[in-house]
Amino acid sequence: MTPTAHNSRRTFAIISHPDAGKTTLTEKLLLTGGAIHLAGEVKARGAARRARSDWMKIEQQRGISVTSSVMTFERDGITFNLLDTPGHEDFSEDTYRTLTAVDSAIMVIDAAKGIEPQTRKLFEVCRLRSVPIITFVNKVDREGRPVFELLDEIADMLALDVSPQAYPVGMGGEFQGVLDFATGRVARPEGPSKEFKGKREADVELPEKVAENVELAQIGYPEFDLDAYRNGDLTPVYFGSALKNFGVTELIEAIAEFAPPPRPQPAGEDTVGPERDEVTGFIFKVQANMDPNHRDRIAFMRQVSGTFKRGMKLTPSGLGKPIAIHSPILFFAQDRELADTAEAGDIIGIPNHGTLRVGDTLSETNKVRFTGLPNFAPEILRRVQLRDPTKTKQLRKALDDLSEEGVIQVFYPEIGAQWIVGVVGQLQLDVLVSRLSAEYKVEAALEAAPFATARWVSGDAKALDQFESFNRANLAKDRDGDLVFMAKSPWDVGYQEEKNPELKFSATKER
Repeated sequence: MTPTAHNSRRTFAIISHPDAGKTTLTEKLLLTGGAIHLAGEVKARGAARRARSDWMKIEQQRGISVTSSVMTFERDGITFNLLDTPGHEDFSEDTYRTLTAVDSAIMVIDAAKGIEPQTRKLFEVCRLRSVPIITFVNKVDREGRPVFELLDEIADMLALDVSPQAYPVGMGGEFQGVLDFATGRVARPEGPSKEFKGKREADVELPEKVAENVELAQIGYPEFDLDAYRNGDLTPVYFGSALKNFGVTELIEAIAEFAPPPRPQPAGEDTVGPERDEVTGFIFKVQANMDPNHRDRIAFMRQVSGTFKRGMKLTPSGLGKPIAIHSPILFFAQDRELADTAEAGDIIGIPNHGTLRVGDTLSETNKVRFTGLPNFAPEILRRVQLRDPTKTKQLRKALDDLSEEGVIQVFYPEIGAQWIVGVVGQLQLDVLVSRLSAEYKVEAALEAAPFATARWVSGDAKALDQFESFNRANLAKDRDGDLVFMAKSPWDVGYQEEKNPELKFSATKER
């Protein structure tokens, strides 16, 4: 690899509301990139495996992806690392953290529905980190909203400049293809299924109304500006149909041409750029039991700098002593492949037995600490009711494992024996109960907890002691032993903040 090998990396995620077409688009990107050979492999039902990320029982029952996985493919000298984010309504911290590991994102919008709540929520996470966004308006072969209405909604709701790069020639029953502004060619539907099969026509005479709208779109919106896009201020907008294969090639080409190569990552006051010689990275996800037959645990590391070589020793910040990484995994579509080398921007799976945790920095010298991978205050809290009291030890192990993965947070109250779990979205509770039973053979029920939210408490030791002596019934420790105030209501948080100005009550905890 050349010293600038990282420049050929594009690490990105697809964000969308449920049913906007993310799974289909993922499949078509992998198909176009040559990573899978048969349409339907990502979402095959029945005997065929579903997506690599759809391995859990609950996912098979609900037909959704709950976990995030990584798919890598190469095209025209560019290595694409596509990180899959859960696309259901109750998404977890896993989704947030995955977005800390990407350099850009594709935002998929349904042409009939426009910006939906979850798209907006995910967009805001991207905005926090100035992640550049390419917008793909999907399903234009069906009846949808007027193009200008969609463009203006993106601009207004997300406070972004929009720069259309394509235009649908008709929608729904009048759909005649997609005009690409860069080439002036129209991708045409073919055959009874009206799919795109590679036929692009130049010098097409457009219907009068469409020709007028195309001119308005090109004059009325900002021209594409690479710097504005990479700063997260402008989004180029493409139109197409993932199902019928319109706009997919243009999207891959846009990512290759415009999306940034690996970006520097925050490390306290400093930033670490991809050109640094030292191998560094951070763990943004831990996945246990990917193969139920071998209770393996894989830590996903986003490589930030250097050229990684198999067998290399790296020191995790949480451990303090070096570990040799003999069997790193790269994720090529649905197969795991042993990696010999990896560059900045790549995602490496590191098999381990619980030594690596979300938020850990790995480096050769142990002098770097990446920041910006927060835990979020849970929005739902539940008590765990164990059906068989002899399995207390197994339950503790399971809760610690699952909190390490970021599926849940676990709190051990200072008073009382019942442990409390906290989650960001309701679905995580179903995942918890399902996995306790399937993987740990622990039957448990969840019951209402007397608390509404939690805050991490820090500050002067004397003030903390005083606070603890007055509020012991409302205090717990998290799995790291950090003090947590369990609040009965948001008002309760405000009251304690006012009463204890020397203490900090935090809704996020940096790892």
